[in-house]
Amino acid sequence: MSAKDEDSEDRLEREREFHDHAFSSDLRECTQKFYALTQVEYDEYEARLRALVPGADVLEYGCGPYGCIYEAAKTANSARAIDISPVAIQISKDKAAAMGVSAEFLVMDCEAMEFPDDSFDLIFGSSVLHHLNLEKTFSEMRRVLRPGGVVLFTEPLGHNPFINLYRRLTPRLRTEDEHPFMRSDIALMEKSFGSLRKDFYHFTTFAAVPFVRTPLFKPMRGLFHGIDQSLFRMLPFLRHHAWMALLEARVD
Repeated sequence: MSAKDEDSEDRLEREREFHDHAFSSDLRECTQKFYALTQVEYDEYEARLRALVPGADVLEYGCGPYGCIYEAAKTANSARAIDISPVAIQISKDKAAAMGVSAEFLVMDCEAMEFPDDSFDLIFGSSVLHHLNLEKTFSEMRRVLRPGGVVLFTEPLGHNPFINLYRRLTPRLRTEDEHPFMRSDIALMEKSFGSLRKDFYHFTTFAAVPFVRTPLFKPMRGLFHGIDQSLFRMLPFLRHHAWMALLEARVD
């Protein structure tokens, strides 16, 4: 095995161990006040999935135990989900069985999938791509997607200095190998697929976080979301200083 292959195996093992621990503990409970903001883009993510999934062969990438595959399986032609974490896959299988959902859950490396070429119409996921080698990942996605296939992901961005400071101060909450999306990563995704729709979220919405346990939270989140979208239209350079992006690409 080459040194490069060994490095890749070490990285995958670190990711596997971290997420096995995270999914079987309350490691990230302290971050929920921030993730309450993300319902804004998650609603849009789910709306697009509802339009794309019916009758399609779909794959959820890095499904974890909390993915959208359970709802997608209701209208998809076939539904599969993969994750590098055996703990996540077992939780997902148990959850699907309890819900009566027909989907296949597999422990698998997203960078080297075991599916045949042209297997899927849609690949989707939430906050998983920034854990991966993107060149390998996008190449694998193109291989298993049919012509006209779609990828849809929500991902954190890595340009905001205040968000990056929080990341540096809380290293136990993330893996050493993850890399929030930079402009170059978005450019690589666009180059890899030939088209890319980009929507950005959360610049001023953090001002709503102190009110997360009060009735004021949702209206304030909505207010600041509206302000953010106006700012992004008027001052496009601010978009990459957002926290999250919703990225939709189509195989050309």
